[in-house]
Amino acid sequence: MASVLEELQKDLEEVKVLLEKSTRKRLRDTLTSEKSKIETELKNKMQQKSQKKPELDNEKPAAVVAPLTTGYTVKIRWDQSDKFVKIYITLTGVHQVPTENVQVHFTERSFDLLVKNLNGKNYSMIVNNLLKPIS
Repeated sequence: MASVLEELQKDLEEVKVLLEKSTRKRLRDTLTSEKSKIETELKNKMQQKSQKKPELDNEKPAAVVAPLTTGYTVKIRWDQSDKFVKIYITLTGVHQVPTENVQVHFTERSFDLLVKNLNGKNYSMIVNNLLKPIS
């Protein structure tokens, strides 16, 4: 697990460097969204690592069951026109998910929504390069 955390940390540092150097709005929005995703993944991996119990000597690592939060991710679709951006997200049971499992990151023209561990799945919606700034 340490090498995964190290790689994520290196990725995060490189994205930060690129973000500081970038001048184009579209690229900055993309890098900001990617930075947010890496930070979320890094945070989740660190939480998983801290929650893991020490393995017994006679246990095989393959026998360890991954926590439910590592379920697959379902993409959510959206659409925009020159006048409107309308996003309707219907997720059955989302009101029962702890608030810390719903994360959203906004930039001027993008957002990144993540709903973790809803019925064993993660729901992700990343919208970059909106036609107009978010009000």
